[in-house]
Amino acid sequence: MIELKVINQSDPLKRKAEKQTEQEEFSPMDPPDAYSPPNLEAIPYEEMHPFLQQLMDEHKTCIKGLDDFEAILLHIQEKGLDREVNGKLSQFFEFFDNNIVKHNQKEEKDLFPLLQQKLMESGEHGHGLTPVTAVDMLEDDHIKVIQLAAVVFNFFGLVMRLPDANSRLVVLDAALEQGKVLIEMLRLHIFREDNIVFVQAQQLISAEEFEAMAG
Repeated sequence: MIELKVINQSDPLKRKAEKQTEQEEFSPMDPPDAYSPPNLEAIPYEEMHPFLQQLMDEHKTCIKGLDDFEAILLHIQEKGLDREVNGKLSQFFEFFDNNIVKHNQKEEKDLFPLLQQKLMESGEHGHGLTPVTAVDMLEDDHIKVIQLAAVVFNFFGLVMRLPDANSRLVVLDAALEQGKVLIEMLRLHIFREDNIVFVQAQQLISAEEFEAMAG
């Protein structure tokens, strides 16, 4: 079971590799401003391999689903829960399973193993006792996303079953807050993939290797 107090007190988006020195240093996946990517040469969408383009297209679908979920949370915050909203919540969590989870599984199965190898070979990793790459951090994000989505889903389900009105309000507030955290976590995760990791993949993986993934 996830401790919500721990989730609130720690930033689930950031994780730094161990450093051999105490000098302050920023990971490419953890820049000072989360939405300011490091100095990587931008690669236009049109120049990305079709395999990466497909993943980026799926990201756009995911973002649309997150926008819809955010609108649902705002409606609940302003007007409360009702049967229609409950139906929309169910639709989002079905979307989450059928789109976001399956998309992440595709990345983990097809892209991440080879990209991890390429990042290690090129020195694009942390230099602690256990080298950490961007792939490790993305996989960690995938786990956190599933865990947090389960928390939000269970909270909303619990709200309707609690007999005490005050308890329902407390749990509903927690559900809304963690729902917002889930949205921001996924948006930042997608931003990092599109603007950092996929750029590295395009630079390090050959066209032939991408074709093997697609096959």
